[in-house]
This record gives sequence, structure tokens and C-alpha cells, in this order.
Amino acid sequence: MTFENNLYIGSGIYTISDVSKILKLPYQKVHTWTNKYWDGILASDIHEPYSVRIGSIKTINFYALIEFYILYLLGESGVRTRKVLDSHKELSQLFNTKYPLAQKDIIEKISTDGERIYFNLHGSYLLLDGTKQFNLDFIEIFFKNLEFNKDLLASKFWPMGKKSSIVLDPERQLGLPVIGETNILPQSLFNLYKGGESVQLIAALYNIDENSVKDAIKFCQTAA
Repeated sequence: MTFENNLYIGSGIYTISDVSKILKLPYQKVHTWTNKYWDGILASDIHEPYSVRIGSIKTINFYALIEFYILYLLGESGVRTRKVLDSHKELSQLFNTKYPLAQKDIIEKISTDGERIYFNLHGSYLLLDGTKQFNLDFIEIFFKNLEFNKDLLASKFWPMGKKSSIVLDPERQLGLPVIGETNILPQSLFNLYKGGESVQLIAALYNIDENSVKDAIKFCQTAA
């Protein structure tokens, strides 16, 4: 089975520490997901890791980060990690894609009852556990914090929701969080705030609105 190339040009570069801060997850959990699941269990089927080393640092791309986000959401709904991985494998084979949980036409058809994962296949619900049984008892999950490109791949992610100005766009600043349509890093604003500058002054210096500055402060404080 062949998959799309895992190039990082325009697809973001994130260390385990970056992912931990962006998704507000424990560092050790992200480390485990990367090594045991994506570079281990899932990579064994496609015979290549999901991560790429830059020097001595292991990194993942934007699509893998989004899949971690989906894994987190499914986990929050009660689905065990093993079932998510089984679903990932089935969907990967069904659609011949390395990142099924980063594709709009796939994840918008995923549902869960808090224990199992279902996929809407041509109007019928396929139980993704290897048995391929059908079941209509489900609770839909809506992934509202994502935007998709013309190829239906995730292209932007709002970690604090779309009402916030903080967005991840792999085509800007290597995919690190930025403010709205700018290339301004939230950490730059937060550093000024920690240094004693007011929200009003920071907004004036960067020619952005005060709410964007407040979003940056909130994002950095919760990610610390």
C-alpha cells in the first residue's frame, strides 16, 4: 500500500513539546502517542514512521497533530485508545491515506456511542472494530475547530475555538500558533505582557486589536 509523501514543506513542524503546549496535553502522553502508537503500531502497517528527526529532535507534521487532537476528542468521549487505533487502520486502508483522521470527508462521517466508533459508509453505519458489523446507535462528534482545503485535508486549526484569534496554519511560521491572519507569534505578545507592558500598548505596537492580545495571553498562560 502506498501513501502520500510525508514532506514537511508547508505542512508544519512540531516537536513533542509544541504539541503538548498547543493541545494542552501532558508531555509524556504526547511522547507515548508518538512513539508507541503513530511510530509504532500504526507505522508497522505502512512500514514508515510518522515522525521525522531534525537533528536529534523528533517532530511531527500538522496532519499528525490534528490526528492527536481527534484521538483526544474521542478519548474524552470515552473511546479507548486501542479502538481509535483500530479505526485509524481500517480507515487508512479503506481510503488509502496515511492521515485518515485529518480528512474532512472521513472525520465528518465518524460517530461514537462513547465506547465504539462508527463510520457512515453510503448511508449505513460501519462499526470500526475489525468485525465490520453495522449499528445505528451513535452520538455524532462535530469537529468545529478545523478548516479544510480543496483536497479536504485539514488546513487550519483553532486550538481555543474559532472565536479566538489563535490559529495554526502550516503555511505560516512553520505551523506554530499565530494571531489571526498575521505572522505574529502569541509568545512575542506574552513576553511583553510579562515584562509589564499593558494590553493597550501591545495592541498599538503590533497594530492589532486588544482582544487578540488577550487571546495570546490566555493561550500562553494555559499552555505554560
